[in-house]
Amino acid sequence: MKTLLAVAALSFSTLLLPSSTAFAQIEAPSDPLEESTVTIESANGTHQFDIEIADESDEISYGLMNRDSLSPEAGMLFDFGNPREPAMYMKNTLIPLDMLFISSTGSVVMIARNAIPGSLRTISPGTPVKGVLEINGGRAAELGIEPGDTVRHAIFGNDAAE
Repeated sequence: MKTLLAVAALSFSTLLLPSSTAFAQIEAPSDPLEESTVTIESANGTHQFDIEIADESDEISYGLMNRDSLSPEAGMLFDFGNPREPAMYMKNTLIPLDMLFISSTGSVVMIARNAIPGSLRTISPGTPVKGVLEINGGRAAELGIEPGDTVRHAIFGNDAAE
């Protein structure tokens, strides 16, 4: 009977305890991220954000983790290089975010609004995109930014400065 209980307890603990890789810490990028600006053209006007660009795998993985605030006019632009269907999540992210999924031409394909801090739920547009712009949660609604609006930046080949 003791053996049966020990096996049952071991099996139960194995089910409850995740593998050590599930909680592996992602390291912050060692070098500062490139800084730039993006302009979003919406029905309510033009909105400019000062951004950091995440275009290396470690930068993309780390994103805005462990930050306790973000200026209202700031954000992070994830540049995937070639379009891909991203699987974003909010692990170790302390502030709610709006995620703007952007096509190769700079068109906003989808907006995930007010993503929940710390959530491991996968957020994806269901289609390949060139990039994602993360801004403060609720900011897209506040500014009237909607799918179909245009994000202007050099990575989309539509920067006004070009």
